[in-house]
Amino acid sequence: MLHDWLNQPGYLSLFFMSFLASTLLPLGSEWLLVMMLVGGYDPTSTVATATVGNYMGAVVTYLIGIGGGNWLIEKVMRVAPRQQERARSYYQRFGVYSLLFSWLPVLGDPLCLVAGVLRINFGLFTILVATGKLVRYVITAVITLTAANM
Repeated sequence: MLHDWLNQPGYLSLFFMSFLASTLLPLGSEWLLVMMLVGGYDPTSTVATATVGNYMGAVVTYLIGIGGGNWLIEKVMRVAPRQQERARSYYQRFGVYSLLFSWLPVLGDPLCLVAGVLRINFGLFTILVATGKLVRYVITAVITLTAANM
């Protein structure tokens, strides 16, 4: 079923792939964005769909951080107290503005989780995370469309 869903890309597929890619699952969504752009989908709608889906996944990760982040970090992910302290120190040094990099592989999802654990202001979280994700998808789209027109 997943195979059939991904073989027929569309905005709904992109939304869900972007959503899942922004949770703690090890997935990426850029490939689908590129495939859709090369296939002639509207760039603005495609970037907007990917951004909203990816942002919503980050919100879920943030909420997990609020509701069960400590349990998840300690019991499931088994992050050592020293590593937890390093993450808190990172937030103290670089502040919440590190959330602009929530789009980065491996690092981005834990940043959103820690933002929830530390109860970062949701409005500020939204501005920083959505901006970072939008910029990433815009850059991906510009590169894709430039390369496709060469």
